Amino acid sequence: MSALLILLGLAAALSCLATRAVLALLRRAAILDHPNDRSSHAVPTPRGGGIAVIASIVVASLGWSMVAGQPGSDQTGGGLGVALALAIGLSVLSFVDDLRNLSAGIRLAAHFLAVAGGLWALGGHGAFAAYLPQPLDLALTALGWLWFINLYNFMDGIDGIVGSETAAIAVGVGGLAVLGLAPATLFAPSAAILGAAIGFLVWNWHRAKIFLGDSGSIPLGFLMGYLLVATAQPGGAALAAALVLPLVFVLDASVTLLRRLARGKKPTEAHREHAYQRATQGGWPHDRVCLAVIAANAGLIALAWLVAPVQPWLTVVLGLAVAALCYGLLMRVYDLDRARGSA
Repeated sequence: MSALLILLGLAAALSCLATRAVLALLRRAAILDHPNDRSSHAVPTPRGGGIAVIASIVVASLGWSMVAGQPGSDQTGGGLGVALALAIGLSVLSFVDDLRNLSAGIRLAAHFLAVAGGLWALGGHGAFAAYLPQPLDLALTALGWLWFINLYNFMDGIDGIVGSETAAIAVGVGGLAVLGLAPATLFAPSAAILGAAIGFLVWNWHRAKIFLGDSGSIPLGFLMGYLLVATAQPGGAALAAALVLPLVFVLDASVTLLRRLARGKKPTEAHREHAYQRATQGGWPHDRVCLAVIAANAGLIALAWLVAPVQPWLTVVLGLAVAALCYGLLMRVYDLDRARGSA
């Protein structure tokens, strides 16, 4: 346990220092996210800090593997090393996208190949392996994983929110590994990811000095998807816990997408209609919104750790209720502000 705490601290220090170095380079190269009518920030801010976060996760994980053996594998025999390599590829490609705006087809193809590689690394089994035939299991898991990667990107819209969510899921999966509900080999990568998220939040907490950019949100979405699928494979309590942990992000992104589709909006069009964005438009500062999300995530973690082992499907119902309450609270902030403005 003490060695894993050292791993967490190493990842946090690496991420903090690497982000500071990347920040200086991005400023020098003038790689900035300029405010527009869809932004939630007011001043040009460097973007691309995800390169530092992913590099820190990889270096910390490799350092751990040198001390404790292989970087880990899931219970079906797949390798975390494959997932880390795929995350590096996604980070590099996404950084190019930050600079040049690659076509949607290229991005989607890269995401699909990464998910296919991730499922291969997970032994050719997905999140529903305990219940469904392999082809259907892989198809549903791939669709969910692809959506998760993209919703992680959609939710990267205010200071601190993706770093906070990443830390929360890492804590949740790490705790499940301790409790025996997730493979023990997921504890070390969860610690590395948690540390990297904390180190980045030093620079990304409100008011952010640097943004993740696609180079961070896309590979982080992939890596968190990997941890959740590996956790879910045994089914039962493990699947319920894996479904519950990311519900704040999943519910906000999914409901927002459905509402926009119902109004005839293009799903790929940039916007500021997620509940967490609405709350900032309603007057809440970014850090207050993040604290509300963190509080909801704390409830989801408690459900995954304490309720899932005894009542798996009740856990999912209660998790949806917690995420819906968070969504409703954030939207209520916006609605109250509009009501005051029209009064």
